[in-house]
Amino acid sequence: MEQALRVCVYGATGYTGIELLRYLSQHPYIRVVSLVSRTYAGKYLSDVLPHFSNSYLSKVPLAEEPQEDFDLAFLCLPHETSLNLVPKLIKKGKKVIDLSGAYRISKKELYPEFYGFEHVHEDTLRLAVYGLPEVFRSSIKNATLVANPGCYPTATLLGLYPFIKEGIKFERVIVDAISGVSGAGRKTVQHFHYPEMEQNVMAYSVDKHRHVPEMEDVIARLSGRTVKIRFTPKVVPASRGMLCSIYLQTSEKNLRELFEETYRGERFVKILQEPPATKYVIGTNLCFIYPYYDERNELAIVISVIDNLGKGASSQAIQNMNIMLGIDEAMGISSPALFP
Repeated sequence: MEQALRVCVYGATGYTGIELLRYLSQHPYIRVVSLVSRTYAGKYLSDVLPHFSNSYLSKVPLAEEPQEDFDLAFLCLPHETSLNLVPKLIKKGKKVIDLSGAYRISKKELYPEFYGFEHVHEDTLRLAVYGLPEVFRSSIKNATLVANPGCYPTATLLGLYPFIKEGIKFERVIVDAISGVSGAGRKTVQHFHYPEMEQNVMAYSVDKHRHVPEMEDVIARLSGRTVKIRFTPKVVPASRGMLCSIYLQTSEKNLRELFEETYRGERFVKILQEPPATKYVIGTNLCFIYPYYDERNELAIVISVIDNLGKGASSQAIQNMNIMLGIDEAMGISSPALFP
């Protein structure tokens, strides 16, 4: 690239915004020119986040609106806020990567039930490309609007995609998933308070979770059939990391061969010989997958791990950006895990 792409980050001081800036601050083709944060407007980034003190970002002001013109915006905002902001940005000729759920589901009629609002921007919704690079890479390349996937759907869909890609029939998908507390965001919530979360594990949204229609929608688009997912998320006393255990009925038994062939050549999806741990992926864009066929119960079991703030959010957003720019999609996000 002859000149740096000018980037604006909306919601720069939330967890996904902070993780984005960690990667973007060292990206050779990017210049972050505006940081939007209504909570900390009037301060510099290093005033709020001192660990950026040695970065050029340290003296970028936080403001309620962008302070400089830009080419691409990352939106780390509440769903309802992104819903109305995205069309305005696109009308101004900006490219957008939206990390909220406002444009992930292609069926507008599902939003009132699962998100609590009417989707009033149907034309913009039709423009959205679902940003799972290993599946939708060719569409992402020419996208104006990328709907960055949710963290649970990323880990789950990567675990199901080999079956879908090869047209292998499967039924009764059950997903049991755990996530670190950062998945709930940076806002203060009592049951995520340290004294209540320490030495505690809890399930939530058991009856209805907004990631279910997202996953089912993508499966339907790819396979042309309706598959229902029984999804149960749990939060554990860890800052970050996600592990999904996926159970499905299928006649396909050669899972290792299936998964290795599907993800051959992929930089960020790796098939392991034993169940992975979240420590393997913290601070990375990696997804590790362990597929296993249980002969006794005639079930396929797929275990996948990601960093919910990385491949489940911010580093995947940068992977999408790289694809949109036509550069190496691993640029700026290929560092190894933070271990231990």
